[in-house]
Amino acid sequence: MAQFIALIHKDADSDYGVHFPDLPGLATAGATLDEARAFAEEALALHLEGLAEDGEPVPEPSSLETVMTDPDNRDGVAILVRAEVRSRAVRVNITLPEDALRDIDSYAEAHGYTRSGFLAQAAKKLMQSA
Repeated sequence: MAQFIALIHKDADSDYGVHFPDLPGLATAGATLDEARAFAEEALALHLEGLAEDGEPVPEPSSLETVMTDPDNRDGVAILVRAEVRSRAVRVNITLPEDALRDIDSYAEAHGYTRSGFLAQAAKKLMQSA
C-alpha cells in the first residue's frame, strides 16, 4: 500500500481542491471534504497504476515536515492518502456520441479527473447503486 501526503485547499465559491506535492500534476476536487478525500484516494491509485504501466518509478513520499517547509504548501491542510495499486489498467476502445464525449471531457477536466478516471469512477458508482 502506498501513502502520500495530499494538501486540501478551499477558495470561496469553489470545491475542495486536493493536490499531491510529491506527484506534480496529480490533482482532484470534491464538493465536500469526504468526497475530496475519496477522490484523492482514487486519483492516487490511478496515478500510481499509470506510473507502473509506463515503467516509471514511484517517487519516495516526502515527510510531513518536508512538505510543510515549502511556503506554497502552508495554506493547505495536510492529509495522508493511502491507495492500493490495483490490477493493471487495460486499454479499451469504446464508441460514444461526440457531444457526450465533449461533456465527459469537460466535466472530468473541471473536476480534476482524466477521462479514464472519470469513466471508471462513474461506472463504479452506478454499479454500486444498482
